[in-house]
Amino acid sequence: MSAWKRFLIACLTVGLLLPCFFQAPASAVETEGVALSAQSAVLIEAESGDVILNQSAHLPLPMASTTKIMTALVALELASPETKITVDASAVGVEGSSIYLIENEQLTLEQLLYALLLESANDAAVAIAIGLCGSVESFADEMNRKATELGLKQTHFTNPHGLDHEEHFTTAYELAMITRAALQNQLFEQIVSTRKTTIPHAGIAGNRLLVNHNKLLRMYDGCIGVKTGFTKRSGRCLVSAAERDGVTLIAVTLNAPDDWNDHSSLFDYGFTRYESVVLCEQEEFLFPLSLVSGTDQYVMLCNDTALRVTLPADHGKIFKTVELARFEYAPIAKGEVLGCVVYRCDSDGDGDTEIIGKINLTACYSVEKQQVKRSFWQWLLDLLGF
Repeated sequence: MSAWKRFLIACLTVGLLLPCFFQAPASAVETEGVALSAQSAVLIEAESGDVILNQSAHLPLPMASTTKIMTALVALELASPETKITVDASAVGVEGSSIYLIENEQLTLEQLLYALLLESANDAAVAIAIGLCGSVESFADEMNRKATELGLKQTHFTNPHGLDHEEHFTTAYELAMITRAALQNQLFEQIVSTRKTTIPHAGIAGNRLLVNHNKLLRMYDGCIGVKTGFTKRSGRCLVSAAERDGVTLIAVTLNAPDDWNDHSSLFDYGFTRYESVVLCEQEEFLFPLSLVSGTDQYVMLCNDTALRVTLPADHGKIFKTVELARFEYAPIAKGEVLGCVVYRCDSDGDGDTEIIGKINLTACYSVEKQQVKRSFWQWLLDLLGF
């Protein structure tokens, strides 16, 4: 065979094999001008739960290790962070990500939660489940109970780690609702925003180093968590949250080959559409309220906290209404709620307003009831029932 023919055959062979080694990335789907690789995605505003962007967000899908958001939420409701958990033999050698727990070693729930959420440790998930509920199955029941409590209709758990199971699924929207609830727990928020830490390693000198798998903590300004996930069946799953200028957004993508860029694009989109609005500063209001039978004729009321809300950037005019009684009867205790200021917004400009916030007005100080001396005849009439 001539050198020329060998060259043509080689070129043809390379041309046929190249597509096998260099597959084109999954085509992006554009939703509201945002190109996403995800099969399913949602972006919500955390304070209100409002959906900002929805791409097949109610499609039930496997969610891999993003399951562990619910695992942590349930665990923190069942026990205090200082609770000591003895590692059961069943937790040793669990398939997938692991921190190589040793049978009978003891760690606190908080330490195991760091392993669960930073290193995505499946052995930590099983140790927590058995340590708090006696079995993986019983803990999964608690996870499903919590899902019902949150009003979720398309979520079901069979385990605390997210390894594949036909009856283990959720939707992007419902996973965002789980995350919204979890972020209200201060310790959970602290853990998922931690880049790295250490916990004890039984029987070995030194500690276990835990490094957060969530690259968005380093890639995106304002990212505060939350959790990665992957199995061959689920594809790449990611839940993240970011805060900027008082606005917090939660993004979820399921089966997203380019999830880091998906989430960056979602946040960029969301932060242009919402803003944080200060409705009133602390002690901005000061009102006198008339008193009956008090040692003072009136008591001063004020708001002892500020009020800030998150609103769409194109929100309409904001109105406020002061709600107070004409008078009150003494005695009055300092801090007693005696009125409020209600804020409403004409969101669509049609004159119909909706309540967007309320701040209480409380007594700035105490006022005692006036003691009135009665005459002998008044005392006698009261005694006789007149």
